[in-house]
Amino acid sequence: MQFLVYATDPSPEASPPPTEALMAAVGSFIQEATQAGALVTTGSVNPKGTRVRLSGGKFSVTDGPFVEAKELMGGFAVIRAKSLEEAIEWAKRFRQIIGDGESEIVQILGPD
Repeated sequence: MQFLVYATDPSPEASPPPTEALMAAVGSFIQEATQAGALVTTGSVNPKGTRVRLSGGKFSVTDGPFVEAKELMGGFAVIRAKSLEEAIEWAKRFRQIIGDGESEIVQILGPD
């Protein structure tokens, strides 16, 4: 199974830049997760998106963002795990490294 794990940060502008120690810890965690076969990819998304809508046979294209700033997704990871419980454990370990905040986990449906 694959899971999308993403972090939300209600005030990214208030967050201090990451320290060298934090970056080293994150790097070690990513290396471990990759070697374990759990990490598929990581990244972040631009809060400005584009929405394509089809209604009544006509398309409309609208520029975003579409969610309130407090709900913007920060970084994300796609992980491979045998169960939701295993995905939760990976997310907990990463959250312990980066500190307080929230991460959400959703299963990706489809072929691995």
